[in-house]
Amino acid sequence: MLRLLALLILIAVPAKAEEIVLGLSRDEVAITATFDGSDILIFGAINRDSGIVKDGDLGIIVTVAGPNENLTVRRKDRRFGIWINTEAVEVGIAPTFYAVATNAPLADILTDHEDVNTRISLNRAIHAIGPSQNGGRDFADALIRIRGNQALYQALEGAVQVEADTLFHTNVTLPANLTEGDYKAEIYLTRGGKIVDVYVATIPVVKVGLERWLYRLAHENAFLYGLMSLAIAIAAGWCASAVFTLFKR
Repeated sequence: MLRLLALLILIAVPAKAEEIVLGLSRDEVAITATFDGSDILIFGAINRDSGIVKDGDLGIIVTVAGPNENLTVRRKDRRFGIWINTEAVEVGIAPTFYAVATNAPLADILTDHEDVNTRISLNRAIHAIGPSQNGGRDFADALIRIRGNQALYQALEGAVQVEADTLFHTNVTLPANLTEGDYKAEIYLTRGGKIVDVYVATIPVVKVGLERWLYRLAHENAFLYGLMSLAIAIAAGWCASAVFTLFKR
């Protein structure tokens, strides 16, 4: 079925050199109270002019990036028997989620020059500036390691499957701890390490139902949200006390 869909997309688009024709298994991710993660199937085909000369090995790179945020990464050291913050670096560009999937080792299908320009690799997608000796690189590496353990940063080399040098597909798993916003999916087609085509799509990730109402209330009317939280806490405490008293009798 997947192969048939990719072929139908390929036939419908006029050829021009080599270009990507893409499909997504879903165009929106809804975060509910029971949301425990989601998978997105990204599939497509390479539409090419029949007379094109293939120069270099084929590379397919798929990235999915969440909204960027600014944050401070701190280093803790043990001083006088306690742990304290000793150094901090501002991370100016840090996506809340980032996955990069490829059909081969990234270094084999993308030159370093292209990576510098496009910031595709995890190391270059995170930009840290600070007073450390490595210009914040060690702090950025720590952030990648921490968020990697939370499945928020993923390096998926070999996860893109390519058939007959034309059809491709991959699966990107979104964890439960997602940040709401627009997630950008970018697919790069490379030949000999150089990018020859790019396809960009947007995947909205939104809270729905009770989650959405509570989120908007907390951000748009913090005072009312605080009163409601206090009332719920008092009610819960009173109910617990009443139940305890009942059982004690």
